[in-house]
Amino acid sequence: MNTVVRNAAFVAASLTRPLPIRSTHVLRRWRPASSFVPTRSFASRSIRSRIMPFEQAAAPVASAAGGANTATTAIAPPSNEPKEKFLKDYTPPKFLVSDTHLNFELDDDGLNTIIKGKLSVVPKCDVGTPFILDGSGLQLLDGSVKVDGRVLDPSEYVYNTAAKTLTIASVPSGPFTFESEVSVKPAKNTALDGLYMSTGDYCTQCEAEAFRKITFFPDRPDVMSKFTVRISADKVKYPVLLSNGNCISSGTETGDPSRHWVEYVDPFSKPCYLFALVAGDLSHLEDEFTTMGGRKVTLRVYVKGAGEVAKCHHAMRSLQKAMKWDEDTYGLEYNYDIFNIVAVPTFVFGAMENTSLNIFNSKYVLVSPETATDSDFNGVEGVVAHEYFHNYSGNRVTVSSWFQLSLKEGLTVFRDQSFSADMNSATVKRIQDVTSLRIAQFAEDAGPMAHPIRPESYITCNSFYTATVYNKGAEVIRMLKTLVGPEGFRKGTDIYFSRNDGKAVTCEDWVQAIQDANPEIDLGVFRRWYSQAGTPIITVDAKYDETTSRMTLSCDQAIPPTKKQPTTQAALIPMKMGLIGPDGNAVPVDMGDGKAPEESKVLILQEAHTDFVLHNVPKGTVPSLLREFSAPVKIERKGGVSADELAFIMGNDTDEFSRWDAGQTLSLKFILDCVKSEGDFSDVPQTMIDAFRKTLLNKNIDAALRAQVFRIPPESYITEQMELADPVRIRAAREHVINQVASGLELDFRKILDEGLAETGEYKLDPASQGTRALKNIALMYLGALEKKDIHELCLKIVRDGSNMTDVLAALGVLSNAKCEERTVALSEFYEKWQSYGLVVDKWLSIQATSTREDVLGIVKGLTAHKCYSETVPNSVYALIGGYGRMNLHIPSDGSGYKFLTDQVIHLNSINPQVAARMARCFTRWRKYDKTRQNQMEAELRRVKATEGLSEDVFEVVNNCLDQAE
Repeated sequence: MNTVVRNAAFVAASLTRPLPIRSTHVLRRWRPASSFVPTRSFASRSIRSRIMPFEQAAAPVASAAGGANTATTAIAPPSNEPKEKFLKDYTPPKFLVSDTHLNFELDDDGLNTIIKGKLSVVPKCDVGTPFILDGSGLQLLDGSVKVDGRVLDPSEYVYNTAAKTLTIASVPSGPFTFESEVSVKPAKNTALDGLYMSTGDYCTQCEAEAFRKITFFPDRPDVMSKFTVRISADKVKYPVLLSNGNCISSGTETGDPSRHWVEYVDPFSKPCYLFALVAGDLSHLEDEFTTMGGRKVTLRVYVKGAGEVAKCHHAMRSLQKAMKWDEDTYGLEYNYDIFNIVAVPTFVFGAMENTSLNIFNSKYVLVSPETATDSDFNGVEGVVAHEYFHNYSGNRVTVSSWFQLSLKEGLTVFRDQSFSADMNSATVKRIQDVTSLRIAQFAEDAGPMAHPIRPESYITCNSFYTATVYNKGAEVIRMLKTLVGPEGFRKGTDIYFSRNDGKAVTCEDWVQAIQDANPEIDLGVFRRWYSQAGTPIITVDAKYDETTSRMTLSCDQAIPPTKKQPTTQAALIPMKMGLIGPDGNAVPVDMGDGKAPEESKVLILQEAHTDFVLHNVPKGTVPSLLREFSAPVKIERKGGVSADELAFIMGNDTDEFSRWDAGQTLSLKFILDCVKSEGDFSDVPQTMIDAFRKTLLNKNIDAALRAQVFRIPPESYITEQMELADPVRIRAAREHVINQVASGLELDFRKILDEGLAETGEYKLDPASQGTRALKNIALMYLGALEKKDIHELCLKIVRDGSNMTDVLAALGVLSNAKCEERTVALSEFYEKWQSYGLVVDKWLSIQATSTREDVLGIVKGLTAHKCYSETVPNSVYALIGGYGRMNLHIPSDGSGYKFLTDQVIHLNSINPQVAARMARCFTRWRKYDKTRQNQMEAELRRVKATEGLSEDVFEVVNNCLDQAE
């Protein structure tokens, strides 16, 4: 599932405030990688809630025949607080389900949907073991519980609505069948998991544990079953009926010509979290793909409204490219005859990888130059690829438990990142991924929600659709590839997929496959990445011996302790490095081991202290460390790195990532100096201005990369570099740097802007065209910071006449922060033009919620009452409430923002607990601020915790935050 995808929009937006970059792929169910929309992928991808208002426990319900049936239940008293589940307590399932038959009778209004289930059960336990099924919010119809066709007396089973289980004390010792019939109310399901309705259409979301909201089932990923599904519905209201696998038959219901039915068979066993159903009045785009084995696969992208089909072409092309790339890169051929994507506007995540029937947030399908930014187009490409890649890394080889989530998500995020790098600028993609990781995951590692990529415990598994599981998990995969090399990695993936096809496995099975393919490398220490939380810090002391022309790099590594892990062990860390000579040219790295020197060398750290001696190093040589960001660690140089040295690396390093990173560090260093100083800020050093000018004007550097250099670190990342942070002063210091750079380079920025505006041809999505737009809009952002009338007028003109949303939104972003009459006009006209198109309206909400204006809270409060805002649509909440919480929580400084967000969390808890939990995460770094702010936020956290009916999702976030209280 794609999440992570998670926070990525806010990550990107924050880098160049006030320029809004709204939609990069991060954390997937996030991707990640990740607005708050989790793309399983950050982004993102990260969320499902198992808590719904439970109306049906013992209420009578009309049967199909018109009579009243009564559910038999035994309700246990609830415990005061949710209980933790632990990895160490995992045991294999006691009962397997070989085949599952489901019959859905979809009613017209979604208030009484009848679901019949028949399971073929295979015991794997001692005789006399009770058969326990999961079931949440289900109205069990009287007389429907059967074993081997016999109706059970109510005394033979217990439906415990508090524990959300149905238990049969005595079942046959050999294979048997279990049947049940339930009623659910999809139209009332605002949590948007299980079976629910999205703009009048039926839709499902079952990962992680929401299949239990559809029917009784042992709802765990290591119970894999072959599904046969029959769906019956009104022909006119629901002409399209979809489920997993192949449609084997269809027809009109006997005795009721107004209804039709279809039957689907999924020929491959799957866990129940991959079940999917969609029913509605949908249009579609159709194409095909010929596999490397010569099979033709039908591809369809479904959407609500015939007018939206034209916006599906990019998603279709992305799917075809992903299928070809997976064949070429991993030798993996698609195994079904059809692949469907359905775009729905009401979806908690970015997308879901259900076998052969992917369900997507419409944000990650529907794009056109007029309605979507370059970032949106790239997000669609990445998320479509991510969900397709899950066909192997997640579906055909799935996880044994949710503790192993990173097995499928970390690997799949790595695969989608690699795909996107091959499709676009690899360096820019790497910079974007690292930026998201540093902002979201490093903060997570340092906060109350810290956990290993394979967690040891959880209250709700929804809480681990995180940047750690997704994005750090992907970095762990990347390190493995660095260690064993491309060929060794491919050998390992071949073993992994062939050995485990059709199985539910663990992270250890993955590492063992790589180990078996590369026996010459010992991965014993590497396995610690799966069990340890925290971001390793490597302190490097570079000493030069002029008499021997040798440089010694003394490396000390440490992993900060967390509450659950007070002690840690050294990790295996591949640190890629190089050398830059005093003349600016590369110096080959000579380890003195008789091997040929290399321009870049991977140094292996696996102990607390390691020394590396480099030979034949000229005097004045500068080390370039952690090239390509070869490991998810922090590098600190003993004694620090001077501004001159950073500027030197920025201008001369052969590794483009390192050049960008030096620019980031240079900006960060000066901003921190400003924040820590007393009184007025000092001027930006001319060295820094010159370094930025040199990069800006160097046309030998890709335009997109030059644009990235000017996306200086956001406030959240600056905050993480401080013991205690003053958010007001951080914002002021950051804006001071932007203004000073804008003033120093005004003429250069105007030249770049003019050159970009002169490009008036047809909109193109190739990397070069995207880079030109990115650099032009960076120049516009910096010039906008100078608050000059001609720039405001230009921005208004672009908002009115711009040919693509990338340019229009950049101009609107400049005006959203400004104090000028053009701002009001632009926002009003933009809304009037796009008010009927929800995805663009979300951009309008977000751009105001993330504004740097001092009156932003009042603006956001006003927008909560606006007709375009919907608290039941996650995208709308992510844009407005999430935008404010991530970017402006401390504005104003009187604490009123904390109260506002708390009110929203409490309110959303009763609507959609997973969305509420994401909003609550805005408080996770509350201990980073002064005592007054800490006290204010702690009081609000305690108010949330005291809320009656608090969901597990919100409770886990808030409880972990309060564990930090003194």
